[in-house]
Amino acid sequence: MKSRILALACAILIAAAIAITAARWSFTHGYVLNDGDAEAHFNIARRILDSRTPGPEQIGTGWLPLTHILLIPFVMHADWWQTGLAGTIPSAACFALAALFLFAAAQRAFHSEAAAFAAMLVFLLNPNMLFLATAPMTEPVFAASAAALLFATLWFRDSQSIWALLLAAAASNAASLTRYEGWFLIPFAALYLLIVAKNKWLAILFGALASLAPLAWLAHNRFYNGDALEFYHGQWSALGIYQRQLALGMARYPGDHDWRKAVQYYSTAVQLVVGWPALILGALGIFAALWKRAWWPVLLLLLSPVFYVMGMHSTGNPIFVPTLYPHSYYNTRYALAALPLTAICAAALVLLFPKKWRWPAALIVAAIPATAWAVHPESICWKETEVNSATRRQWTRAAATFLAAHYHPGDGIIFPFGDMTGVLREAGIPLRESLYDGNGAAFAMALERPDLFLQPRWALAFSGDRIATTLLRAAKRGPHYVLVATIIVKGAPVIEIYHRDRGVLRPPPLCEQYIGQACDSESNDHPVH
Repeated sequence: MKSRILALACAILIAAAIAITAARWSFTHGYVLNDGDAEAHFNIARRILDSRTPGPEQIGTGWLPLTHILLIPFVMHADWWQTGLAGTIPSAACFALAALFLFAAAQRAFHSEAAAFAAMLVFLLNPNMLFLATAPMTEPVFAASAAALLFATLWFRDSQSIWALLLAAAASNAASLTRYEGWFLIPFAALYLLIVAKNKWLAILFGALASLAPLAWLAHNRFYNGDALEFYHGQWSALGIYQRQLALGMARYPGDHDWRKAVQYYSTAVQLVVGWPALILGALGIFAALWKRAWWPVLLLLLSPVFYVMGMHSTGNPIFVPTLYPHSYYNTRYALAALPLTAICAAALVLLFPKKWRWPAALIVAAIPATAWAVHPESICWKETEVNSATRRQWTRAAATFLAAHYHPGDGIIFPFGDMTGVLREAGIPLRESLYDGNGAAFAMALERPDLFLQPRWALAFSGDRIATTLLRAAKRGPHYVLVATIIVKGAPVIEIYHRDRGVLRPPPLCEQYIGQACDSESNDHPVH
């Protein structure tokens, strides 16, 4: 018992130290909000309370809500929101929790503390996971939920404890409120519990409790959008966006209704994200895990990669990698779903050694992939954000610099929520002073009758969008807005800033005044097809 407590204490210290170090490094280098989705998650969390129309409707419909809810206490701190610090705290904490639950699950599955440490370290030392663990993304939250579900089901198998069952249900609900593959895990977890439960009613209880999160999300979509499946086929769903792109003539994604290509692209992403050394160890370790009859961890952790392959095939969720056509970066982070499986299977190799050699074996298993990453340290998930979001960060910084110098508290600003929200964040403008498309009737009326309802002193728009068009149309009867800044970045939409007060600001400056040579960047915020 003392050795178990000591091992757990060491595991906690290691996981916390690595998580804190990674979070500090990422924040000091300005990488926390590199990813466009990270910026979006961050600002959705902020608008739930900081909005003209705060409340559950601000959660939206496409992305599941748990990551945003966890961010709320941190993003409501103005400085932490403006600097991005708020995004590192819950993600790093979930990253550490994922490692600890993986440690506990491996310890229970293999009855070996050495193997448990090997699994934890393979997970902790992956640079792609380290990068995502410091950003406000869903991956670390889901990893913690899935690892907790694995541990709880193994605990229930051994103890038949109602507390283990309740932990499994809580973990399942957390997974289902973070990523949709959490829904995919429910029937498999329920079936496993039905097999191992002495009281079969407990497995039925788990199924009922685990269904609460999906049912709540269906109800949320039905109440706020009139369609329980809005998240699946609505205009802002992955499938809805993909169908609109196809209608405009875009070529189909690789893997769309093509199982061979879906498997090829996902497996290639896994090779780049997890790394060949860890994958080789994991592939060999599958046989060791099955030999030790630890089939349940392998099966449960295999389900998430299977879900992504199915998504590529059927729901318009693509993955692009630089080694395959169209030789670009997009959604490479989806391959991180294979990391916990790889870590558990690699750790199973430790069991092939005599007990006195297991600790050295565990260190070797952890050191092999870590050494390979040390030799070639580049993270493809980080590289994706550098390539795809460079222009977005440039025009965001330029527009925020301009507004920070000229905007006065209470002026008000109308803008399209999305990538533009980063401008308000960097400029330190509270969202409650803004009017955006998530404000329902107030925004719709401002666009329909600007002469009566358009009140903000400032407007931020993409050139030619519906806000810019409304301002031009409003010039006939008022209010009158003057274009005071135009921000041009090569490869990105033109950004326009308008002000209602004539003569207050100088003539429209171009972006070179704010970002200089950055205007020549050829990167963009989307994959290159």
